[in-house]
Amino acid sequence: MVSGAWPASAETVSEPSLNLGLASYTFRKFSLEQTIQFAQRLGLKRIALKSMHLPLDASPGQIQDAVSKIKNAGLELYGAGVIYMKTKEEVDQAFGYAKHAGLKVIIGVPNHELLPYTEQKVKETNIRVAIHNHGPGDELYSSVNDIHNKIKDLDTRIGICIDIGHVVRIKEDPVALATKYKDRIYDCHLKDVDKREADGDSIEAGRGVIDLPAFLKTMKKINYTGTLAFEYEKDGDDPLPGLAESVGYVRGVIKMLK
Repeated sequence: MVSGAWPASAETVSEPSLNLGLASYTFRKFSLEQTIQFAQRLGLKRIALKSMHLPLDASPGQIQDAVSKIKNAGLELYGAGVIYMKTKEEVDQAFGYAKHAGLKVIIGVPNHELLPYTEQKVKETNIRVAIHNHGPGDELYSSVNDIHNKIKDLDTRIGICIDIGHVVRIKEDPVALATKYKDRIYDCHLKDVDKREADGDSIEAGRGVIDLPAFLKTMKKINYTGTLAFEYEKDGDDPLPGLAESVGYVRGVIKMLK
């Protein structure tokens, strides 16, 4: 259980120059209403929903109800994911879902053979797709390089969600990749991990092996305007304290970069 010792809502937070947000998977064991409250308490104004908080087969009415709850809380629902797309029907479902919710981006994993159809849907809807790298053992997009190799000749609205934890677990450099592919990075899963190995685990930001100051400096340098979404996967039953520490650390680093 999350401690009830904190106040119900945080004081208004003056956000740094980079846009911080929340990947709702962090609170995968909690309801949408609780997740909204946690985001408010931490002063995170942008949120991307995972399907446990808004099922992919939700009706338009259910989607609008969730969107209203988020807007009424003073948050922006900018995206959803990670959404896997293994069939044309799942691509259609993802774009229908995103359209009803008014999303700017789908954080997704379309099968390779579905990329042309995904491109078609992007052109029809003007909704971006940010393909997510999943690190060691992933057969589709283990590396950000894998993603770029598949999308480089597609519509530029198909881009990358760079998950820096998975980048480091595959022993690649998030600073170099962000710099190289700066024009196609549309989302970021921000986290830290305890080692540069396939079995590296999530840990509070600043305690792990990722050079977060260097990465944040790079994102500022490339004028990244998307969301740096905290995806804190540790302590699933009680993630709020560790996430709060991570948010505070990152805010402190960003202020020092000014």
